[in-house]
Amino acid sequence: MSDKLMDMEETVTHTGPKGVINDWRKFKLESMDQDNLPSAKKELLRQMSSPNKTGDDSRGNLNRKISVQEYELLKEDDEGCLKKYRRRCMQEMHEKLSFGPKFEGVHDLDSGEAFLEVIEKEHHSTVVVVHIYKIGVKGCEELNNCLDCLVSEYPTVKFCRINAVTSGAAERFRDEVLPTLLVYKAGELLGNFLACTQHLSEEFFATDVEAFLNSYGLLPEKEVPDMEGEEENEVE
Repeated sequence: MSDKLMDMEETVTHTGPKGVINDWRKFKLESMDQDNLPSAKKELLRQMSSPNKTGDDSRGNLNRKISVQEYELLKEDDEGCLKKYRRRCMQEMHEKLSFGPKFEGVHDLDSGEAFLEVIEKEHHSTVVVVHIYKIGVKGCEELNNCLDCLVSEYPTVKFCRINAVTSGAAERFRDEVLPTLLVYKAGELLGNFLACTQHLSEEFFATDVEAFLNSYGLLPEKEVPDMEGEEENEVE
């Protein structure tokens, strides 16, 4: 076997039960406080995380069974460590399944041309939500505030807003049909909601707007929450 092929084999992530065990061993080593570990324990954990680099390069050593000593180490503080490991796996899986660009903040469109461009040129997998509003019209300001909140929950959705006055279609979007929500994907209109606040309660919040759009299946699955912050809260 050539050196190049052997190097490639070492970098491949092993799948299946044996691959998961080795990945878990490495994760546990990386998660532990190395500075406060006894040297013997540190060395054993190093061997557990890299079982093919312990002086025996055989494939049998790579896939060796967990020893009793290793098992005792794995049991220590496993509950918290396992939770963190599962979260990392979920995050990695979610990132692999998330396609297309991500966005920050609601995008303000200043013309009809900008409105058409965001619909026609955005990535084909991106859901584009456009709020057509007018200053002083009931519900418009509240809906803008709701979209500001939903941005962090749905970073793969492109939330936009445009003033009806500057849209070039003010005669079409009269006060009585505002606020209006338009939802596009790959240039196709998926949702056209005129005077959309009529479908909401008198006092509505971001969760109400989210539920309304979800009732039509217009929003993608939510992003996985920040794992690090959640872990810190559990530790406390």
